[in-house]
Amino acid sequence: MPLRYADLLAQARAAVRELMPWDLAPQLAAAAPPLVLDVREPAEFAALHIEGALNVPRGVLEQACEWDHDETEPSLAGIGDRAARAIVVVCRSGKRSLLAAHTLRQLGYEGAVSLATGLRGWNDAEQPLVDAHGHPVDGDTAEALLAPRLRPEQRRPRG
Repeated sequence: MPLRYADLLAQARAAVRELMPWDLAPQLAAAAPPLVLDVREPAEFAALHIEGALNVPRGVLEQACEWDHDETEPSLAGIGDRAARAIVVVCRSGKRSLLAAHTLRQLGYEGAVSLATGLRGWNDAEQPLVDAHGHPVDGDTAEALLAPRLRPEQRRPRG
C-alpha cells in the first residue's frame, strides 16, 4: 500500500527531534546559536520570518546542501562537520520542517531538528518575527499571514 502524507510525517517524527518555540528562543540568544533554516517559499519568507534565518525552500533543499548546483547554498554546503552543526528547521506549521529535517539528517546533518508548531507556534509564544526589510511584524498581522488558506475544492469530499 502506498504511503500517505500522514505516514511520511509519522516516519519523520520517529527520526527527528522536535523543539518547542520556548526552547528555541534562549538558544538563539546563546553565544553559538543554531542555524535557523526556513524551508518555506520565498514569498512566505519575505512576509515574515525569524530574524537571521536562512531561507532555502524545501523543494531545492538537497541541491542547496551540495556544491556545484544552481541552488547551492554555501551556508549549508560549506559546513565542514555536518554531524556537529546545530540546525533548527522551521516552516509555517511544523510539517514541512519535519520532513526537511528528516532529509537533512539523511544527508548527514545529524544536529537537524524541527521547530514543532512552526512559525504559528512561535508567534503564539509571542516570539519576534520580521519582514523582508527587517521590520518587526506584530503578532496579529503574523497570525493573519500564517493562517491556513484552504479553498473549498481542497477539502475532503463529503458523502
